[in-house]
Amino acid sequence: MITDPLDLAVVGAGPCGISVGIAARQLGLRCLLFDKGAVTQAMIEHPTYTTYFSGPEKLELGGVPFTTAGDKPSRREALRYYRKVVGFFGISVRQYEEVVEVHGHHPDFLVRTRTLHGESRQYRARNVVIATGYYHTPRRLEVPGGELPKVQHYFKEPFFYFDQDLVVVGGGNSAADAALTCWREGARVTLVHLLDELDKGVKPWVRPDIDNRIAEGSIPALWRHRVAEVRPRQVVVEELGTGAQRTLDNDWVLAMTGYVPDTPFLTALGVQVDPHTGIPTHDPGTMQSNVPGIYVAGVVAAGFDANKIFIENGKLHGPLIASAVA
Repeated sequence: MITDPLDLAVVGAGPCGISVGIAARQLGLRCLLFDKGAVTQAMIEHPTYTTYFSGPEKLELGGVPFTTAGDKPSRREALRYYRKVVGFFGISVRQYEEVVEVHGHHPDFLVRTRTLHGESRQYRARNVVIATGYYHTPRRLEVPGGELPKVQHYFKEPFFYFDQDLVVVGGGNSAADAALTCWREGARVTLVHLLDELDKGVKPWVRPDIDNRIAEGSIPALWRHRVAEVRPRQVVVEELGTGAQRTLDNDWVLAMTGYVPDTPFLTALGVQVDPHTGIPTHDPGTMQSNVPGIYVAGVVAAGFDANKIFIENGKLHGPLIASAVA
């Protein structure tokens, strides 16, 4: 057990967690970041050829310039950049060390962790920041067969789906990107979406492409449909309103249905979470929750609406938290 208490124990080493580490470092606070994966693990899990919507200047942390080859940063460029930032500021990160429990009260919390190799560790901290994001908890298909291995919630590479019957569920950026990329690499793609059109937030350089592929029939779209059942070689889809069902030949399902914050972890700490919005009770001026000494940072503060907080505004939480603690 490390007995010398931390000023801040940060759960999550994504960009918003790193922003807390930078601000803490600048104010002379003793801070340690923990992540059950690597630094920016969620970005690592993004599709290999991702290009981010925000310009590099909006993703910068701590004033460290983010130089990119094009107007928009690639996943590879972002992964390299955030590692550079961690090194530049000398931020201490415990990678592959999951926070499993937090006990105690402000200013004396006990943080229990477990390493990748099963080793248990304990730390004392005056304050704890929850910056766990939301990408690790997919919104699953609650239908018969939804747990089959062929149902995937993370899209990495299109080449797995060559010459395969693929259903892509959803109508946002992830669904549009996956449908187009897989179709171009030889998959037979069908798009299934609850609404009667793609989401308004689909990236402007993607929207005409996916619209044209749907219009020409290259990527059939079943609007106002939901997946009703997943079978080993088929998918049953159902039209909303009428209840009419049809069966599609199917090898794989990419459920691009979004992700949800880890609210059980928050509620276990005593943090009040709105059951309708998923937003944890917190002071937007300090990011402190209703539990003294427990703070939230990044998209976890947005609850179920992950489109409210991005890196460009979530990174502002770090200075707020560090200033409140100092």
